[in-house]
Amino acid sequence: MKIKKILRQAVKGLMVQIYNIMAKVLPVRQNVILFESSMGRNYTGNPRAIYEEMVNQGLDKKYRIIWFFEDTKTKIPGKAKIVKHARFLYLYYFAIARVWVFDCRQPEFLVKKKETIYIQTWHGTPLKKLALDMDKVNMGGETDIEKYRSDFKKNTGTWDYLISQNEFSTKIFTSCFDFHKEFLQIGYPRNDVLFHGNKEENIRAIKKRMGIPLDKKVLLYAPTWRDNQFYNSKNYKFASQLDFDALREALEKEYVLIVKYHYLVKDTLDWSKYEGFIYQCNEKEEISSLYLVADALITDYSSVMFDYSLLNRPMFFFAYDLEAYRDELRGFYFDFINEVPGPISQTTEELIRDIKEYDATKWEEKWQLYHEKFNGVDDGSASRQVCHLIEGIVAGGDVTL
Repeated sequence: MKIKKILRQAVKGLMVQIYNIMAKVLPVRQNVILFESSMGRNYTGNPRAIYEEMVNQGLDKKYRIIWFFEDTKTKIPGKAKIVKHARFLYLYYFAIARVWVFDCRQPEFLVKKKETIYIQTWHGTPLKKLALDMDKVNMGGETDIEKYRSDFKKNTGTWDYLISQNEFSTKIFTSCFDFHKEFLQIGYPRNDVLFHGNKEENIRAIKKRMGIPLDKKVLLYAPTWRDNQFYNSKNYKFASQLDFDALREALEKEYVLIVKYHYLVKDTLDWSKYEGFIYQCNEKEEISSLYLVADALITDYSSVMFDYSLLNRPMFFFAYDLEAYRDELRGFYFDFINEVPGPISQTTEELIRDIKEYDATKWEEKWQLYHEKFNGVDDGSASRQVCHLIEGIVAGGDVTL
C-alpha cells in the first residue's frame, strides 16, 4: 500500500509540473471550450444540457468543444472531442481553453489563466450546509474543517460565473462559496426539459426505453449521500433504512420503484430479487428523464426536491436520520420540517401509509409557499442563455443576459 501511495503522489507531482509548464508556454485558444460533469463520471446535468443546446444551434461545428470522461467510450451527440480524464491531453486542453463549463470543483493544481473564463453550473439548490458555512467536516475521512474551507475558497475564487436556481440560492452561494463575481440567476439548464419534455408521448417513450411498465405508477427514490458513510474519499455507500421487502408487499400492485443513486455513491447492490418492482437506473441516466416518468418522488435531504417540484407532483420525505443529519452531520439552510411540501416519515411503515393516504389538498398552502421561495426562475430557457453567454465570451465582446 505504501508503494502505491508513493506512486500516486509521484504521478500527481509529475502532472502538476507538466501542467505548469504548458500553462506558461501555450497560448489560450479563443474557440476551445471544455465540458465535464461529475468529475468525468458521466454525461449528465447542467453541462450536458448546455452542450446539447450548443449542438442544437450548430455551435459544436463552430467551436472546438472538449468533453472529459473517465470512460472514453461514452456516447454523446455532436462534434465534441472526448478526452480521457486526468491524462496528458486533459492537461493540454486545460492549458489552452478559453471557456470551462463544469458542475463540480476541479483539482487545485489546475490553475486558471486570466484569459480563461470559468462557468460553474453547480448542481442543486442547497438544503444542507455547504463549504464555508459548515461547522465541521467528516467527509470521506477528511476531518480538518479549516483545511477544507481553505481549499474550497481557493477553488471558488477561480469561478467567473455561477449559475443559481433562485434568489434563495444566490444569497447562500454568496456566503458558503464566498462568491462575489457574476451570478447567472436563470434556473438550471438541466431543468429545461421539464418544460419542453413534459408530454405524454415523451414520457411513454422514456418508459419503453427503460423497460418500465406502462400500466403502473412510478415512484422515484433518490436519496442523498451521507458524508460519514464511505469506502474512500471519492466513493460513498448507499445509505438507506428503507425496508424494500415491506415496500414491495404493500405497493407492487399499483407501483414500481426506480432507485437512483447520488453520483458520489458507488455501491454494487443486488436488486435482482425485486425484479418487476425495483428498477435500478444506470448512473449515466439523466435524472431529468426520471423526474418526467415519476408520478411521485421519495427523497430525504437531496436537492432533487427543488428540481422535481417544478412538475408539481407529490413528494415524500423518508428522513430516518433527520435529527442526526440536521444536528450532527450537516445542518440545514431552511426549516425542513415546516417548509417541505409533503409528508416526512422516519420508518418504512410511515412512508407506506403516507403514500397510500396522500391527499394533495392538505399540502396546497405549503406548495404555494414553496413555489414562491424556490421555483420562480426556471422557465425552460437557461441552456439557451448560457449558450448566448459563451458565444459572447468567445467573440471577445461584452455579454449581457
